[in-house]
Amino acid sequence: MMKRYFTLMVTLLILAAPVLTDAVTWEMDPAHSSFQFKVRHMTVSNVKGDFSKLRGVAMIDDKEITQMKVEVAIQATSVNTGHTQRDEHLRGPDFLDVTKYPTITFVSKKVIKVDADRLKVMGDLTMHGVTREITVDVEGPTPEVKDPGGNSRRGATATTKISRRDFGLTWNKVLDNGGLVVGDEVNIYVEVELVRK
Repeated sequence: MMKRYFTLMVTLLILAAPVLTDAVTWEMDPAHSSFQFKVRHMTVSNVKGDFSKLRGVAMIDDKEITQMKVEVAIQATSVNTGHTQRDEHLRGPDFLDVTKYPTITFVSKKVIKVDADRLKVMGDLTMHGVTREITVDVEGPTPEVKDPGGNSRRGATATTKISRRDFGLTWNKVLDNGGLVVGDEVNIYVEVELVRK
């Protein structure tokens, strides 16, 4: 499922290449990329986690950076917070419901150049069967470098915040002090290393 979706992503972006005259196709290197999140727990601390299985592709024209196109696919079942019981709860129907919704996706729609090293990328995030437009703050992409194997690489850092309720993730319990077991705001941190195709 994930591999078929990723192949479709790459095909669609390559088909868009004539619009991006000098665009280059870059694929995310999963071994050197990460998707992490942080959520408030019982109003007193934060729980951190990540998704370990993700794929992505970008079409980048450095002369026209605002024409950049990005698509990312994440395997929802790969959620990991370091606690087995909690992770099973997150995969279940109270939260991600990975049996029904196995893939989380992001598809960019618009890019704004903030300055020489920063972008705002607007796009559709689909999770738990719900699609919402979000804005992602991006540092990069960095200049190209050659790795020891001769491959061209570059990277970027992305951050955003979302409301889990916006995606139908509403499970909660009320504490004695009136607070909630799980906070609504989810802070997301993404590190991406890209390899030129």
